[in-house]
Amino acid sequence: MSVLRLGAPTAFGESIRVPGDKSISHRAVMLAATARGTTTIRGLNRGEDVAATIGAVRSLGVAIEDSVETVRVTGGSLARETGVVDCGNSGTTMRLLMGLLAGRTTCTLDGDASLRRRPMDRVAKPLGSMGAAIETSSGTPPIRITRGDAGLRGIDYLLPVASAQVKSALLLAGLRAEGATTVRSPHASRDHTERMLAAMGGRIESAHDAVRIEPGELTAIENLVIPGDFSAAVYFMIVVAMSVHSGAGLVDVGVNPTRIAALDVMRRMGVQIAARDEVDISNEPRARLFVNGGTALRSAHIGAADVANSIDEIPALCALAALGGVGFEVRGARELRVKESDRIAATAGLLRAFGGRVDDLEDGLIVHEGRSLRAPARVTTLGDHRIGLTAATLATTLGSPIEIDDADCIATSFPDFAATWSAAFGCPLN
Repeated sequence: MSVLRLGAPTAFGESIRVPGDKSISHRAVMLAATARGTTTIRGLNRGEDVAATIGAVRSLGVAIEDSVETVRVTGGSLARETGVVDCGNSGTTMRLLMGLLAGRTTCTLDGDASLRRRPMDRVAKPLGSMGAAIETSSGTPPIRITRGDAGLRGIDYLLPVASAQVKSALLLAGLRAEGATTVRSPHASRDHTERMLAAMGGRIESAHDAVRIEPGELTAIENLVIPGDFSAAVYFMIVVAMSVHSGAGLVDVGVNPTRIAALDVMRRMGVQIAARDEVDISNEPRARLFVNGGTALRSAHIGAADVANSIDEIPALCALAALGGVGFEVRGARELRVKESDRIAATAGLLRAFGGRVDDLEDGLIVHEGRSLRAPARVTTLGDHRIGLTAATLATTLGSPIEIDDADCIATSFPDFAATWSAAFGCPLN
């Protein structure tokens, strides 16, 4: 377990670039693996989660050439039978592979101790309704997938809870099913899978909270460019917003409307953020986000309708409220209980370590207003990259040095985080 030692901020960069979007990176590798031809991917997230997806896809017989600037994936038929496919710590890798491999490959999906605690029946059960032979281990990994001769059949399925990962798994299975597959959701969720399927020639239609896909073959994208990860950008945006500086810009950040609910929440709280130079590349919008400093915040709350598209940013939003001394309530976020940590308890514990007053609810959190924060000398991530990033955000905003235990996990989503953070805010690395 490593310790990340960040000194107090000493400078302030004006232009910040974050890693490629992790969610899109997973999908780019997997869909390219099944598409006819070779897809060249630029801007791929180089964190450990996406590395797990690359390793898993390679183990299924797909040719992947990896250079500094690009990753080239030559699609084709996946292995009909293989052994254990290692998904590392990545729930996205495992859940999407369940859909991609259902009915076509006999294998076992497994991962580390943390991933083995995460629920997988929410994917396995609807895939079973499609005719897939999938067995969990009492609802969690390892997952045994058996290739069948009968094939899959399309279904019309209503998700109990909005989930981009479950929706994506069913759509990927639907590519090889007999008849159409329709996935309905109680609330909107990220549509990265739908956008990429459409860009690769998939026969897909979206209307309101339903997505319908017909079986068919995908075609490789010659040049697939991934935008910067909005979830990574949020931490920098908070430090900038709460500083006395005039502001800073974040370059080439993905602004997919189904991904940026947290941006709307921050604006409701009083943060001034302008999206400039917006363009659409590889069917994903991106922009330069300019954030003004010196923000005076307002209290806010979010419910289930906002949660699906801000789930990764909730710890950061709670930190923003605590830093601004305003109230913030989150409900309908029970999904946070089964992330890399119990993220509701972990977020509450982290804010309390900084002197915040927080109630952790079964399905959310309440940050109480009016409390002055102070940085502790040392905190732990509990093995959760979002908690480690939130701790760095709190300490840097408060102008304090900090030691973050078990910081290796930050590389799950944000490779080279310490160097990027230090370059942005002049925080010495010890």
